[in-house]
Amino acid sequence: MNSADLSRTLARLNHVLIPATKEGRDRTRRNPLVRLAAPVLWLYKSLTDTGRWLAVLSILVGAAAMDVAASETYVLWCLITGLLLGGFLLRPFYRMPSVHLDVSGPRQVTIGEEVTFRLRLDNPTDRSHALIHIDRPLLPWDGTWHAASPMVDELPAWGVARTVTQARFTERGHHHLDAFHAAAMLPFGITQGRRVDSRGVHFVVVPRIARVERIRLPERSRYQHGGVALASTTGESMELLGVRPYRHGDPVRDLHARSWARRGEPVVREYQQEYFSRVGVVLDTDIASAGEQQLESAISLAAGIIACLTRGETLIDLLVTGDRLHRFTLGRSLGHLEQALDHLACVHPGPPLDATQLSGMLAPYLDRLSCVVFVALHWDGARARLAADIRTQGAACRTLLVTRGEDTPVDAELTALSCAQIDTSPGLSL
Repeated sequence: MNSADLSRTLARLNHVLIPATKEGRDRTRRNPLVRLAAPVLWLYKSLTDTGRWLAVLSILVGAAAMDVAASETYVLWCLITGLLLGGFLLRPFYRMPSVHLDVSGPRQVTIGEEVTFRLRLDNPTDRSHALIHIDRPLLPWDGTWHAASPMVDELPAWGVARTVTQARFTERGHHHLDAFHAAAMLPFGITQGRRVDSRGVHFVVVPRIARVERIRLPERSRYQHGGVALASTTGESMELLGVRPYRHGDPVRDLHARSWARRGEPVVREYQQEYFSRVGVVLDTDIASAGEQQLESAISLAAGIIACLTRGETLIDLLVTGDRLHRFTLGRSLGHLEQALDHLACVHPGPPLDATQLSGMLAPYLDRLSCVVFVALHWDGARARLAADIRTQGAACRTLLVTRGEDTPVDAELTALSCAQIDTSPGLSL
């Protein structure tokens, strides 16, 4: 186990008692045992970080001051306790009635990249507030906050104050953060007034998109009945369907001299309007002979391929991840890359690849697909049979094999890419 895997394992263990989902955390809050601890939680929320350390110090000093005859440590305990008690008594004067806290962030966040949450405080009253502390929620195991919690120096009467905070996340999938809190700090910074809560924040951590500049697909066209003709055809750039006898009014430039000479009568070329090339993407999720790093690189490569294809004339009609099939239409303003990223964000290691099951799953769609791009984690008879079945049913198949980086024997139909190539290359040409 390398250092990165070790740190991830320790981070997971550190949060083993904290539910990963919002539903789980809400269920824990409703637990009767947790409700019994409400007074302790109230004390904890009323104190600042400094106040919490001071409360711990008060307990330690109190234990040392039990023997009042032997020392005067009790005087220090009385001073610390007096500061804490005074802070609690003054809390009602530092409330922020009617103040509203709103938190916004992006809907999608790229794994490993910094995300900014924007906080806005609205004060619809004639009373100003100063030194407002923002208390951030506990992050899931894969998240880390940047820098200290933000502070708002002043919230004017009838005014608005804004601040930001940044975090980073290293695990794909849906994330739901609990509420942020804002409270005015009391003098000495030991306690804080009653908190103002925001709503929770939901976003999706999506895979990194590999920089695929170009991908070569086997040249194979499919006529799409009722399809949409290419809007970007130049002149009469069409697919040659065949030849037919000349009819009055046909363009002279379409005359086919060789066929005319062979038949003895005028013959013209007949064209068929080109239609969008439709492509499906199949992602292998069986990591039995691979690893998590290979899976992450394969997901990144699949995202890069979809992004590259949607920039051209191609439509992405199908995404298969493991044994799950997702139907959509991406490309040419008919969809958005974010749809595919949402699905790729939730990919987890899957069962062993079943070529028969996958072939049956793809069969109803292959008659309209020009090509299937198959991203594999390793190569064996089942994967070779799946690629052969796709070709047998009339669609082309381009297979990309993601490897750890060691020399891997592959056949002529495969293109092998190492994880390092996918993760660090400034531009892949496949």
